[in-house]
Amino acid sequence: MRDLRIVFMGTPEFAATTLARLVEENYNVVGVITAPDRPAGRGRKLQQSDVKKYAIAHNLKVLQPTNLKNEAFLDTLKAINANLQIVVAFRMLPRAVWSMPEYGTFNLHASLLPDYRGAAPINWVLINGETETGVTTFFIDDKIDTGEIILQEKIDIEKDENAGTLHDKLMNLGAQLVLKTVHVIERATVKTKKQTSDKKLKEAHKIHKDTCKVDWTQSPATIHNHIRGLSPYPTAWTTLVNGPEEIFVKIYKSAVEIIDHKLKNGTVHCTKKELKVAVENGYIKLLEIQLPGKRKMKTQEVLNGLQIKNNAHML
Repeated sequence: MRDLRIVFMGTPEFAATTLARLVEENYNVVGVITAPDRPAGRGRKLQQSDVKKYAIAHNLKVLQPTNLKNEAFLDTLKAINANLQIVVAFRMLPRAVWSMPEYGTFNLHASLLPDYRGAAPINWVLINGETETGVTTFFIDDKIDTGEIILQEKIDIEKDENAGTLHDKLMNLGAQLVLKTVHVIERATVKTKKQTSDKKLKEAHKIHKDTCKVDWTQSPATIHNHIRGLSPYPTAWTTLVNGPEEIFVKIYKSAVEIIDHKLKNGTVHCTKKELKVAVENGYIKLLEIQLPGKRKMKTQEVLNGLQIKNNAHML
């Protein structure tokens, strides 16, 4: 049995959940590396990451380097004398960092690698209408998400799952997989496999504002998947042309209605309780939206204070 000295690297809640499980299982976490505090909110006060908050509450040593190649940081990391590093939702590491520990550095990724390498795997599996996904642990190498796989765990994607609910499921599944991975490393029973594929791989590149814009010329299923894949963050959006007004609308929840009609794509059909948008072979029913300066609301509530004009349409 190896005596592990672990350095943990991560920033958001997704990572903090794994760190908590390691501590609860009495693993020896000798250091925690997380992002520097950042200004947030209306007051622009410095906010600590979820990982830092947990680490401080449990008296763990915290490092917050701005430059992972900085010699002073590398000297400090070396002095901690960890023999295993675990990375969850952090940034790309230089070789000087990931090659440092004796037993390697492994990463938890929220997809079934080699598919969906990249920054936003949870969003893209939903946007692409996948029916299953999972989590993978792998040893880090020079490229992004390409190292040898240690373990994987699959999970089914429910029909109307959104990015928020899937995030939470994978967060907890991933924490369990990290524990299993540490277990085999601790016992020196690790068996890895190289990432290979004979097909074109699906990517999970970073999502930008333009990525989130709804294209009303697409099929109903594609639009619905786009909306749920971006909900609750960073959120799909569209522009409602309502008479002389152009209103920026965030869409959090939708449903598909398949029915023949002769309306142009993007045409808004409205009743006192329902707002839906004409698309190919049907409608996208908007169930939960947000208007500028307002909170997220059920569409029926929004319609109580918004008069939709006869020629309203979505851009």
